[in-house]
Amino acid sequence: MSVRIFGAPPRYHQGPGAVRDLGRIARGLAGSACVVIDAGVHALLAEPVAASLREAGVTARVTSFSGEITHAAIEALAEQVRGDRPGLVVAAGGGKTLDVGKGVAERLGVPVVTVPTIASNDAPTSATYAVYDDAHVMVAVERMARNPDAVVVDTALIARAPARFLRAGIGDAVTKAFEAQGCRAGTGLTPFGTRPLLIGAAIAEAGYRTLRAHAASALAAVERGEVTPDLEATVEACILMSGLGFENGGLSLAHAMTRGLVKARGARDAPHGEQVAYAVVVQLAVERRPEAEIRDLMGFLREVGLPVRLAELGMAGATDEEIDAVAALTMTAPHIPNLPLPVTAADIAAGMRRVEELAGG
Repeated sequence: MSVRIFGAPPRYHQGPGAVRDLGRIARGLAGSACVVIDAGVHALLAEPVAASLREAGVTARVTSFSGEITHAAIEALAEQVRGDRPGLVVAAGGGKTLDVGKGVAERLGVPVVTVPTIASNDAPTSATYAVYDDAHVMVAVERMARNPDAVVVDTALIARAPARFLRAGIGDAVTKAFEAQGCRAGTGLTPFGTRPLLIGAAIAEAGYRTLRAHAASALAAVERGEVTPDLEATVEACILMSGLGFENGGLSLAHAMTRGLVKARGARDAPHGEQVAYAVVVQLAVERRPEAEIRDLMGFLREVGLPVRLAELGMAGATDEEIDAVAALTMTAPHIPNLPLPVTAADIAAGMRRVEELAGG
């Protein structure tokens, strides 16, 4: 039996006001830092982050980031700060800023600390980062030598962000339990290039149970701008459990379908979390799960405002040709073997049509 790998950030910090501990956390890693803050939250975060680092004795250069995360943007930012010889990169903001911070840290050969201000996906814990071209077409998924050295999640910031971001994070996290099951049942590999350990699926399934119990109330709390136990549980599921679940449990058809959905009429404009929430329902149909199980998942997704049919992704009146095109592109993803049975494009298209029938019934 081949060697299997478990990977995770060494430290994860979560709670209201957690950003105030950033200086102490950074000091344990380096005495100097390059801080990259999302331009959209720069006015909110720049001073608290700088003050925390200053009080801990960490010298820092704070810069903002906006625009597309391209190889050129990463190289330019790395070159800009290389002369400062930072011992650490701190990346604060949404997914693009976290990913550009990871890319800069990788090029400088230093640790990275992620500080997400939204919970729209599990990027903060992951060793991977996506790179696009100027037209926002993904060109690569890069992988750091290790996961971020620390993840700092201030739930007071998450509670202030629009609820649509948390809803997308819930959609992304919901998939991980089913995808880990598919990966283990099939012949798939995790992002570490090995067969999954049992703990990956266990974490992913715990995340799904957490979301079933707390996600709806968490969304209501964000609408009020409040930090509640339900929000804390949901954020942990969306960022930590989802990240550990996919990196150690593997991905499957739900994420494979984004290959087609990102190019499909209307659906291309939906957030990633909405795309994969719909796609995981298709995965269950392709796996020939019982109708009751598919309807149960649909009911939960509808409860939290996530799509379960193509029209809800913005693709009303999908034609047979459009469905076939999505299915064909899905087959180009590397996650296709991560299923309990071999599938074809025709199987995926049939699953999509089955979901349309169930969603309309």
